[in-house]
Amino acid sequence: MNRLALYGDRRDAGRKLAETLATFRDEDPIILALPRGGVPVGFEVARSLGAPLDILLVRKIGAPYQPEYGIGAIAEGGTRVIRSEDIELTGITTEQIEETVARETQELERRARAYRGDREPIPVEGRTVIVVDDGIATGGTAVAAGRVLRHRGAAKVVLAVPVGPPGSEIRLADEFDQVICLEQPHGFFGIGQFYVDFGQVSDDEVVELLTAAHSPVGVPIAEADDDPPPIVRTVEIETDSGLGLPGELQLPEPAAGLVIFAHGSGSSRLSPRNRQVADALNQSGLATLLFDLLSEEEATDRTKVFDIELLAARLLAATRWARGHDMIDELPLGYFGASTGAAAALCAAAELGDDIGAVVSRGGRPDLASGLDKVRAPTLLIVGGADWQVLEMNEQAASQLRCERDLAVVPGATHLFEEPGALERVSELASHWFLAHLRARELARRP
Repeated sequence: MNRLALYGDRRDAGRKLAETLATFRDEDPIILALPRGGVPVGFEVARSLGAPLDILLVRKIGAPYQPEYGIGAIAEGGTRVIRSEDIELTGITTEQIEETVARETQELERRARAYRGDREPIPVEGRTVIVVDDGIATGGTAVAAGRVLRHRGAAKVVLAVPVGPPGSEIRLADEFDQVICLEQPHGFFGIGQFYVDFGQVSDDEVVELLTAAHSPVGVPIAEADDDPPPIVRTVEIETDSGLGLPGELQLPEPAAGLVIFAHGSGSSRLSPRNRQVADALNQSGLATLLFDLLSEEEATDRTKVFDIELLAARLLAATRWARGHDMIDELPLGYFGASTGAAAALCAAAELGDDIGAVVSRGGRPDLASGLDKVRAPTLLIVGGADWQVLEMNEQAASQLRCERDLAVVPGATHLFEEPGALERVSELASHWFLAHLRARELARRP
């Protein structure tokens, strides 16, 4: 379970990394990404700095019978860096080195053709080069990349990554002119634990991003900002008792899924925090439905405000309404809940099982929900780092969930996420979670 997601996905990490690297813009740098995970990060950095983007294909040469111990590296084109002291220490023979180099050279050339096509690598001699990856663990590959670039004549070599274990910058300082590691959190076990979406980067995505970086615009078509505004409809949700509850449906075209909002205690469909998140989801291509869980009269009754069973029943009514609406009936469904609304969302998701594709909770009270072990929808719990009591409740609830789940902590945020940038972070996390899981659901349904 991911207890501290710092980034939504690699593109999000790249944008944040680019802010720190802005000081390099005057040095006319080259951005070299380590495939495959480093390419989405490097794309955002290159776009922000107005710098050329290329890949750097590097393979470590391992010692005999201890391949994880690198004694050198080889890069595409035959560039090799072998440490003579390690040859003596490990006893590797010249014949063994040549066999390894030949095998790795063939593989590097295959990957270079697949990723770059007929384009020649960007020359680095005399240039400032920024090596980018999605994170570092041991740093072995990054070190090999730095040594290869020195061998090729780069004037300055900088390593820039979004996350690594504590002490990364100090540990790698002798290998680079500068090391920039944005986050070095304690409890580091692997790079993926600090991303909401750390899915494998495909070869096709690498090719697409490299092609986009070499195009005149440099931005993938999918990120064009001239999409038409979403369709907005005022709707009414009918409950089992016949009570009509007002709501608002926002439908971008095309929509990747529908997210139904469940507001918290003392709130309504007009909650400015939920509406801000909904706007962000609309911009990312998701339809949203915000509606009142209670009538005006019911909202004054504190027993109803905290009646999770009642709130879940209202959410189920909204779900049935959506399934009967011809504009959205085929869309994968997700729930976004805040405070008590999060408990209602989890209860409803437990009842509907596989019919719900994803759940996101913001400052939620999952401790009030029953049947957590029956929830099957991938669930993301977002909590403010300064909201200690609710954080503990979410940790306990997460341990009861048996579905795919993550706990993302927004550093310094309190219960209402009123701090600068806190709600924007919630929106990013929610958007990436819903898109990753609802799109996957949609693809799985296709013949």
